[in-house]
Amino acid sequence: MTDDSALDSFIDKWRARWPEWAVAEAFVPKEQRAVALAWAALLQELTDAAWGGTDPRPGEAKLGWWAEELQGWAQGARRHPLGAALQRRPAPWVVLAAALPALRDSRERPRDREEAFAALAPVAEAVAAVEAALFAAPDDAAAPAAIGAGLLHARLATSGEAAAPLSVLARAQAGEGATIWAAELLQYWPRRAAVSRPRALWAELAASRLRRGDAARPLPAWSALRAAWRGARRSPGAGA
Repeated sequence: MTDDSALDSFIDKWRARWPEWAVAEAFVPKEQRAVALAWAALLQELTDAAWGGTDPRPGEAKLGWWAEELQGWAQGARRHPLGAALQRRPAPWVVLAAALPALRDSRERPRDREEAFAALAPVAEAVAAVEAALFAAPDDAAAPAAIGAGLLHARLATSGEAAAPLSVLARAQAGEGATIWAAELLQYWPRRAAVSRPRALWAELAASRLRRGDAARPLPAWSALRAAWRGARRSPGAGA
């Protein structure tokens, strides 16, 4: 497999979960589109490692590998195909590497919504720092909260009820945990953060899925278009 085809395979895996992006990416400046796809695919690799499977040990090992890989990116080296699109970008890869233990530890079920956001705060701050470098995102103290909400949505979409906090399970009937957690997450969804254009689109697509009652189910094309338009309007300083 060539480097290009290997890179495409990771991007295609992300697109399979987010087919709405075929519509939404038209709102991203052309010069940012390839980087946005690679960055989204990288985040998916990291979160899948943290939360996937019933045995945490393979994911912990993979996150350890990724910590070394990201540190290598900062020194001009790369092994993973996604590095072909990202490694040369002057982003704080070491900061992201340092946040991966917090991502690993976030596999533990939180007690409540506040703890769910707090557990991912170091990761969200690192992601915000990288996105500021990749996309010239505005400096906004509210950005990590918006990113944290997106991470919690990603976990809900892939893990279902296993992502729900204990406080949600305590008041849920059997099988209702994911639905109740989706509604609570949407209720407290950050809406005022100044973030990059790609992040604004991802956030609005995720929130729109929650409004429709299923974090994992893709939006119809027209709904995706409306969501992307709303996200684009809310992202300052980036013309499409």
